[in-house]
Amino acid sequence: MEKKITIGIIGAGRIGKLHAENIANNFKYVEIKTISDLYADKIADWAKSLGVKNVCSDYKEIINDPEIDAVLVCSSTNTHSQISYEAAKAGKHIFCEKPIDYDIDRIKKVMEAVDEAGVKFQVGFNRRFDHNFKRVRELVKEGKIGEPHIIKITSRDPEPPPIEYVKVSGGMMLDMTIHDFDMARYLSGSEVTEVYTSAAVLVDPEIGKAGDVDTAVITLKFKNGAIGVIDNSRKAAYGYDQRVEVFGSKGGITVSNDTPSSAVLSTSEGVFSDKPKYFFLERYKDSFIEELRDFFDAVLNDKPTPVTAIDGLKPVIIGLAAMESYKTGKPVKIEE
Repeated sequence: MEKKITIGIIGAGRIGKLHAENIANNFKYVEIKTISDLYADKIADWAKSLGVKNVCSDYKEIINDPEIDAVLVCSSTNTHSQISYEAAKAGKHIFCEKPIDYDIDRIKKVMEAVDEAGVKFQVGFNRRFDHNFKRVRELVKEGKIGEPHIIKITSRDPEPPPIEYVKVSGGMMLDMTIHDFDMARYLSGSEVTEVYTSAAVLVDPEIGKAGDVDTAVITLKFKNGAIGVIDNSRKAAYGYDQRVEVFGSKGGITVSNDTPSSAVLSTSEGVFSDKPKYFFLERYKDSFIEELRDFFDAVLNDKPTPVTAIDGLKPVIIGLAAMESYKTGKPVKIEE
């Protein structure tokens, strides 16, 4: 008989709804028993359309339900660590959206609870599961480009988030660039040892008034001697710009943007191709499914999760160092 898992989803905003719909459409062996959200009355019809009968406003109903094996923490960022801690104490396996927290001590508290409970914990760094980036990592690991020398990551959003979101996001380094810090570790196979940030407000002055930046170039030094460059913008007029390159002693690997089609039209008037897919929901559609597949596999078959709490902690440390570098104008060593 096929193994089954019963889960609860905490938070039904954009990412929570995405995960719920992906589970309902792709994982017949997973039952979503309950979805909690502060606005439970507004999601009841949507939940019912997915076959989920139970909705509630208090997430503790999920935490305290003995029939629920695992929880997906998709609530607001400032609640991730506390809910994860309570879920671990209740013996639930946990899939937590990034970041676990912005506070290192609170992340470590979650890690201790997870270790004590012996439950599975996975962080939602979905880009690791993108078919292109995953292939780059495989080729680097196989030694196809020799020793990595330069890792370049371009990550630019098609438009900035609402100012109200910016104010509570933790800042671009911990909200947006945190994915790139994780990708830098993932692609290089090495740890970051030093960060230097040059950043500005070039897209929207309101972002600056909120105490954040919207444009940045970040250089990284790695333990294996490689050098990394991340460039970020909150607004790329042509769409969601997601490219990477890993250059090494024997060669290099590049990943271009995903586009609706790869057709290129060449005429006397010019050469035309599709713009990149518009945003992360389109660009990383399949990766969101694949990361859940691996999480459920880890839970059902007692395997290690592919993105652990340590993987959730280290990009936050790098992000805090990047912010410190921007404020001081100096490189910051991670050990500091």
